[in-house]
Amino acid sequence: MSSIFTSSIGKKLIMSLAGLFLIIFLLVHLGLNISIILVDSREIFNKGAHFMSTNLVIKVLEIILFGGFLLHMFYGVYIQIQNWLSRPKRYKVENFSQTSFFSKFMIHTAAVITVFLVIHIADFYYKSRFAGTVPEVEYDGKKYADLGLLVIEKFQLPGFVILYIVSFIFLAFHLLHVFQSAFQTIGINHPVYSSVIKYFGIIYTIVVCLGFTAIPLYIYFAM
Repeated sequence: MSSIFTSSIGKKLIMSLAGLFLIIFLLVHLGLNISIILVDSREIFNKGAHFMSTNLVIKVLEIILFGGFLLHMFYGVYIQIQNWLSRPKRYKVENFSQTSFFSKFMIHTAAVITVFLVIHIADFYYKSRFAGTVPEVEYDGKKYADLGLLVIEKFQLPGFVILYIVSFIFLAFHLLHVFQSAFQTIGINHPVYSSVIKYFGIIYTIVVCLGFTAIPLYIYFAM
């Protein structure tokens, strides 16, 4: 069992599984967030956010989510450092044809995404769970944190909108490699299946990243 955490293949497997879990989370997160621009009221978003912050099952999944992200980040950095150390002297002319365009910049896109996540968690998660600075709104006699208002206020700041969109552009580059690489690592590597996974990954990346970037653009220009 310990070899799973110490072997090169084991580290890649753990990183891939954690990455696939995060991919599923992105769809759930997008489904809730996009309700802000699809529905006139913030009620659905605020009730959804409240449910996710109070439901015991969701809280457990939240811990798994943070653990998955930390594992994905830790093993990604560890494997990259190992790759660098195994090639201490760079070739004068590198053979880029042996690796995809996206895989060569995985560590760079991951760094940008990590910075964005730290800012995002500080702006929303920390304020709603620990700081207690989010205003409240009442629905059917029950009070809820008005996170929808906080999102709208943030996306009316041009600097934050630009940061958000740029971060999801980097995430798109990251996802385009992650999809196929993760499935290959867990053993799904077939001429037919790999092509299907590749194109599904492209469609997923376009839908998710366009969905997330549409939210700040709509709020900034239309709300």
